[in-house]
Amino acid sequence: MKAINTMKLEIESRSVNESFARVAVAAFVSQLDPTIEELGDIKTAVSEAVTNSIVHGYKEMKGKIYITVFIYENAQIRIKIRDKGCGIENIEEAMQPLFTTMGGERAGLGFAVMQSFTDRVKVISTVGKGTTVTLEKKINGRF
Repeated sequence: MKAINTMKLEIESRSVNESFARVAVAAFVSQLDPTIEELGDIKTAVSEAVTNSIVHGYKEMKGKIYITVFIYENAQIRIKIRDKGCGIENIEEAMQPLFTTMGGERAGLGFAVMQSFTDRVKVISTVGKGTTVTLEKKINGRF
């Protein structure tokens, strides 16, 4: 399937950039005329993925987060959020609700939230090299 439009964004792994990333993705996806609920779902899922890169991927250091959004003819969107951080040792375990490596205020619901607001979540990670989270969602609001 070939994308009909693509957007690429590179941000530093600073918490102040999380809101920019989710608004930028939502603005790009707006060309499909999604419902307010669909836009909210996308913004929430992107927010969780970017926050995971900042908090878990880079931890105490700074790095780059790469976001690519693909729009397909059938109103399907694919959002890739990639970092070059520490990676995830056990993806299956990390995706379990309430699992967290940090404790404290962290609820361990990031992946569960992403899964509930999108149609598909795919995670590829290599320890020491980084993580790519791919979010897919069909936009139905335009029909």
